[in-house]
Amino acid sequence: MSSTYNPPLRVVELIATRHGDAERGPAVWLHPAEATPRLILDGELVWVYGPRRHELATTHVDESVPRGSVVLRDVVGASPSELVTITKVDTDTPPRQETLA
Repeated sequence: MSSTYNPPLRVVELIATRHGDAERGPAVWLHPAEATPRLILDGELVWVYGPRRHELATTHVDESVPRGSVVLRDVVGASPSELVTITKVDTDTPPRQETLA
């Protein structure tokens, strides 16, 4: 999905869960002021692009997260104080057909 507003966000907290924890899996929390221009709603699936890899995560919109920042849970490709980019998953555009010439 092409987006005109998508500046990087700083990771302020990284939560790592253990086997048996009630809440597990990749998730990202961000401020509503960061989610709205990106057209991201609470509970949506997004790509989290970190410095080493990208991963799918569930979005949680939370006013307690500082603007310009995110809180990540179980996202392997990022560490605290690093910059990540959040992109909404585009399920409407069909995959590009590559041709062999």
